[in-house]
Amino acid sequence: MPFNRSIFTTRAITAFFFVVVMLFALLWNDTSFWILVLIVHAGCWVEYQKIIQGFQNAFLFVLLGLIYITLSWVFFLDLHHFTFYNAAIGLVAPTWSQWPLFVFVCMWINDTMAYLVGSFIGKTPLSPISPKKTWEGTLGGILLTLLAGGVTADYLLGELLMLGQLTPIDSYHWYVIALLAAIAGTLGDLLESKFKRMAGIKDSGSILPGHGGFLDRFDSILVTTPVIWLYIRLFLF
Repeated sequence: MPFNRSIFTTRAITAFFFVVVMLFALLWNDTSFWILVLIVHAGCWVEYQKIIQGFQNAFLFVLLGLIYITLSWVFFLDLHHFTFYNAAIGLVAPTWSQWPLFVFVCMWINDTMAYLVGSFIGKTPLSPISPKKTWEGTLGGILLTLLAGGVTADYLLGELLMLGQLTPIDSYHWYVIALLAAIAGTLGDLLESKFKRMAGIKDSGSILPGHGGFLDRFDSILVTTPVIWLYIRLFLF
């Protein structure tokens, strides 16, 4: 998809305010975090029901939605309450939104970089499900998420924040999680695109100018969160 300055400007302005609101809600306190999840969960469900209302066996898609949307946000809430025990000093680190924040940052990097790389050098279509996506943009987004997300988290979360309280995490975990987030996020985007093609619509909503609706913005997180949750449960706890 060729670079369009007008579309990019609209997306950039919306993304700026979106990021500010998300960071505030994620990091302010538990109440703001819960309110954020409840609002986004409700928005996703409203849009999802509009998409599937004309599908055959719509009831089965409602059941799928309980896994695709509701269970994913339950995992996201659970990530918020993961704690670490530091055996060396005998302390449990305070709960902190590092995992939801890391998932969000990885999704933002992947979406942004895939869009930019695809706009400038993308030539090879990724899938008929989403004709605007290219292999160049997808691989560029994944690579830059791996590098930017992994390096940032390894340095900030592993070295600077809560030093002496947070049990150290081996550096390679951050890179693995960033890679999983980028790949799962891309699959999440394709899954939502498939639903929209089945429904014959372009965007799930219009609440975010240049980005669409709740599902358009959070489709990556809906698939990424369960993947990251499972990895953390299996290898870090």
